[in-house]
Amino acid sequence: MQSCKASTGFEIMPSITVRNVPDEVHRALKVLAAQHGRSAEAEIRDILENAVKPKGRKKLGSLLAEVGRRAKLTDEDLKTIEQVRDKTPAKPMTFE
Repeated sequence: MQSCKASTGFEIMPSITVRNVPDEVHRALKVLAAQHGRSAEAEIRDILENAVKPKGRKKLGSLLAEVGRRAKLTDEDLKTIEQVRDKTPAKPMTFE
C-alpha cells in the first residue's frame, strides 16, 4: 500500500476493512479506546502500528544525534563541518 497526494495537497491514506470481528472483540476495542480517550478507529491504528513496528527500532535522526553525542561534537564542530562540506548537487545516475 502506498499513500499519495491528491491535487488538493492532502495525503490520501490507504484503508482496510476487517470483516467478521466478534462482538466481544468489538466491545473490548471500544472500551480500550474510551480508556485512551480516542475513537475505536484510532485505537485500531495504534494497535496495528505497535504490532508491526520492529522492536527497538530507532529513527535516522535519533541515530545521527547519538553518533554526535558519542563523538562529543560541539556546536563549533558542527559549524566547521557545515562550512567545509561539499554542497554540490548530486548528479543523477545514467544507465547508458
